[in-house]
Amino acid sequence: MNIDEIKQLIELVNQTGIAELELERGGNRIRIRRSVAAGTQEIVLHPAPASQAAPAPAAVAAPVSPVTAPDPALALVKSPIVGTFFESPSPGAPPFVKPGDTVQPGQVLCIIESMKLMNEIEAEAAGVIVARLVENAKPVEFGEALFSIRPL
Repeated sequence: MNIDEIKQLIELVNQTGIAELELERGGNRIRIRRSVAAGTQEIVLHPAPASQAAPAPAAVAAPVSPVTAPDPALALVKSPIVGTFFESPSPGAPPFVKPGDTVQPGQVLCIIESMKLMNEIEAEAAGVIVARLVENAKPVEFGEALFSIRPL
């Protein structure tokens, strides 16, 4: 890997808004990590093998909680990137979390697929899922609220 390739990877990270990129090629390994602003989720990249595309989780008709007046006691988990929201790791699998579930820091809440990469969105703090605020397999924008959580 030469310096020009590394510069291109840095530009890619800056342009896409991803927080971390890790690449291994021919025994060389590089990790580029952007600082993550307070209140946003850190992204863990799990690229699919080059020979096989990762299957997108199937859409499952599950109720999405209606947006009501904001409750100051609730924390919102917001999307750190633009992409497609998936509530489960694969088609037919149960969702990572559902309303009423208790979550711990680092627990996977959902996947945001962006540029053929499956990015796991994790809980930052312990709490109880109050509502899922987006529909499965639907596009989400940067900063869009995905879940509301009552901190423990």
